[in-house]
Amino acid sequence: MDVFSSLGHGFEVALTFQNLGLAFIGCLLGTVIGALPGLGPSNGVAILIPLSFSLGLDATAALILLTSVYYGAMYGGRISSILLNIPGDEPAVMTTLDGYPMARAGKAGEALAISGIASFVGSFIATWGLVFLAPQLVKVALLFGPAEYFALYVLAFATLGGISSANQAKAAFAAALGLGIAMIGVDGQTGVPRFSFGTVHLYDGIDFLVAIVGLFALSEVLIFLEHRGEGEVHGKVAIGRPVASWAVLKHCTPAMLRSTVIGFVAGVLPGAGASLGSFMAYATEKNISNRDKTFGTGDPRGVAAPEAGNNAAAGGALVPMLALGVPGSGTTAVLLAVLLSLNITPGPLLFAQHPDVVWGLIAALFMANVMLIAMNLPLVGIFARVLLIPPRFLMPLVAMISFVGIYGINGSTFDLYEMVVFGMLGWVLRKFDVPLVPVIMGVLLGNQMEANLRRALTISNGDWGALLHSPLAIALWVLAAVGFLLPIVVGKRVKARMARAKGELAEAMDAD
Repeated sequence: MDVFSSLGHGFEVALTFQNLGLAFIGCLLGTVIGALPGLGPSNGVAILIPLSFSLGLDATAALILLTSVYYGAMYGGRISSILLNIPGDEPAVMTTLDGYPMARAGKAGEALAISGIASFVGSFIATWGLVFLAPQLVKVALLFGPAEYFALYVLAFATLGGISSANQAKAAFAAALGLGIAMIGVDGQTGVPRFSFGTVHLYDGIDFLVAIVGLFALSEVLIFLEHRGEGEVHGKVAIGRPVASWAVLKHCTPAMLRSTVIGFVAGVLPGAGASLGSFMAYATEKNISNRDKTFGTGDPRGVAAPEAGNNAAAGGALVPMLALGVPGSGTTAVLLAVLLSLNITPGPLLFAQHPDVVWGLIAALFMANVMLIAMNLPLVGIFARVLLIPPRFLMPLVAMISFVGIYGINGSTFDLYEMVVFGMLGWVLRKFDVPLVPVIMGVLLGNQMEANLRRALTISNGDWGALLHSPLAIALWVLAAVGFLLPIVVGKRVKARMARAKGELAEAMDAD
């Protein structure tokens, strides 16, 4: 009953004119961003962070706007996947396998309707999972001391690649780079500047928001400039009526429910994210339901499963972020940076110290889901027309928002130079297929990780064995070892499956 009472208070916070308007704007912008190939939820949220700060929004309002963008982008990613065979983001790759064949068979409207309903089912049930699981996880988190928190951070970094990691070495390098960047600034314990190169501006360390906007948004602009507009979409997109019959929906319902559970569990795992949820949901449903060998040829369940899985994972990823302060995905790492920038520390005390923020956010997620399903079914044709906007018009807008927004936060030209440096760094890392999320997590969690390690060693008078003094700490270290080694052991098998999926995608594009 306490949970329902808290949720009722959250609706009182969320059901204001301002917050309803922000949720609507976030859903609208998120769907548009998700529909555009290459941007995705992480970039979308990063682009709009400066805007939310420039508007002077408080913590609750800013999070409502940005999480609505997050949920909206997860919905929107299916549009280009189904209509153009071009995934809007990585989790939407699996949707192309059956969504595009349905579109080629004249069932684009049905595929879009199924994917929209599956997205709603996945995210709606996952939000209820967030309501009940996050407070329980907080109770577990109260058992954590410095050693357990340090082990938890190690677990988060060890599982960054997830089971679908292409290269654990690159993920480890990116995490080490992020941790190194986090060391810049004045040492909180000794007061000695570290890696500041005599620059006073670096004494306070690296601003999370500057790093995120540079690595995600500005690097996207640089990638576009490098390719000089290649891959622009031209021509009309045929959709038809976005309607699915009751018989088809009934046929897809078991797939949606199974995939929602799988996706939510994958999202709760630190570092796994929606990509793993989408892949596992599709693979599981294919193993269960593909008796007639229809998956990959336009089976509606092949659209419903990955969409329910990746949207459930999006909700699940918020659980460890709010309850433990450890992001469950790349986008929640960006949201974590927003909270820290607002002097709000996620973790066990968040629900007690800032109930308006956390419960207002959860209530807004329910509202965002209703808004998104109401938008995405009747207005999907309008969102599809966004695909016709040439990136040469979009990218200057992205750059303008990035520069104006970052300057508006602190009024510092040094922040602009810093953002450009991170943009160039992000461009270089993407050229070598080095993931950006571990870098961001290193920047976000590095100082807390160092502080907990020092605290644990101080309490134990320098005894490193204190890091293994409790069964909980030992369990976390074991999970970290398994999370790091498992992708190496099974990586070849998963990479082969992903290669086959991408090969099928390439063949379908060539045939078209």
